[in-house]
Amino acid sequence: MTDTLRPVATTAPQAPVPDSPQKLKRSIGVVGGTLLTLSCVTPASTLFVVVPDLFGSLGTATALTIAIGSLLCIAVAFCYAELGTLIPSAGGEYAMVSTLAGRLAGWLVFVLSLLVVMIVPPVIAMGTADYLAPVVHLDPSFAGAAVMLLATLAGLLDLRANAWITGVFLVLEVIAAAVVAVLGFAHGHRGAGSLVSMRVAGADGHTDTVTAMLVVSGLAIALFVTQGFSTAVYLSEELENPRRNVARTVLATLAISSVIILVPVVAITFGASDLTQLTGGDISGMVTAWSNSAVGTFVSLCVALAIINAGIVMVIQNSRVLFASARDKAWPQPVNDVFAKLGRFGSPWVATLAVGIPGALLCFVNLDTLYGVTGVSVTGMYLLVAVAALFSRRGRHKDTHAWRMPLWPVLPVLLIAVLGYILTQQETAYLLWTGGITAAATLYWALYLRPRRDTRWLVSIPDDARA
Repeated sequence: MTDTLRPVATTAPQAPVPDSPQKLKRSIGVVGGTLLTLSCVTPASTLFVVVPDLFGSLGTATALTIAIGSLLCIAVAFCYAELGTLIPSAGGEYAMVSTLAGRLAGWLVFVLSLLVVMIVPPVIAMGTADYLAPVVHLDPSFAGAAVMLLATLAGLLDLRANAWITGVFLVLEVIAAAVVAVLGFAHGHRGAGSLVSMRVAGADGHTDTVTAMLVVSGLAIALFVTQGFSTAVYLSEELENPRRNVARTVLATLAISSVIILVPVVAITFGASDLTQLTGGDISGMVTAWSNSAVGTFVSLCVALAIINAGIVMVIQNSRVLFASARDKAWPQPVNDVFAKLGRFGSPWVATLAVGIPGALLCFVNLDTLYGVTGVSVTGMYLLVAVAALFSRRGRHKDTHAWRMPLWPVLPVLLIAVLGYILTQQETAYLLWTGGITAAATLYWALYLRPRRDTRWLVSIPDDARA
């Protein structure tokens, strides 16, 4: 158990050898990294998929709740920015936590992240059919599978090419969000005071008051509205000058995505004809009412493209996690050799196929329980990252050249408390499922990885990323 909190010794080969795993090439700067990361946040999809649920429970307090959630996300972003510059590896969270908090903690973070990366993309992809409905009616499972396969093919390309592809799609979804904002403000029925009026339409047609406790419970969703900024740390091995650009990418993405989401939410709050329409959360219907069916169709198609865009970036991100785990020898050697292969475009092609094809198959599975498990996994993963942040300024890491968060260690401690509370509010079944998977992963650690500590789970940091 001493491995739990003992920092892992990072390894760095002094000279390349023929059979050593290849390194990802540094090919993108802050702009390209921000475009890819913003595409994973997919603000238009969040606006049209997540926000309507918040309108249904919080009414006019939705914008306030998202604003508070965005402020709390700053603490998460600071942890990612500091740890991502200290440990710029494609392994993302697991590389950071392994190096700072110990191998076992890093392994458990990897398992939690693996749950997330395998489940979330197909769940989002299946929503494509809803937004293609104005043009063509498709089965959600087949549409989702097609999106996953398309995203897998795109993930095989050079990362710089993907930055341009996702950048074009991102422009379209930002335009869609801007259209919603302009139309909402132009058809305003209420003023700025409505943002703190704390009103929601009740089931019986009466107006109910949104209590402070409802806002607090709504933060469980609002906290993750912009959580895709964590993608930047997965790309840190391919970012030029990661010691500087990882933090810039993380913080820029959080700021931009918060604006893209929050401004239209304020506009919708102002522009809804009445409280019942606002609480109903039918944003596409509001857009059509404010303009015409053609504009409504355009916005829906932009959202569909945003989902495809998010699928591409998630496959890219997830393949890097699997690639890094093989390079760091998490599996038996034959498996490591396969997953660590790079293709002609410099992308980990086997790892890309390994996350993309199962994702397409998962579109035909009922994911309700797995989606609940994902929520627990994300919360647990963030919690362990915050714990690792408490160890980021001890020993040899104290003097390492890296971006440093303000108000350390207050922010990590506050984040641990908030995320711990969120975990206590999850359904018991989801906690048990995640706990069971975590227990199985711990058993694999105890029986296979720990006895082979000199040859397995050796977290590496690229030579050119070291200060």
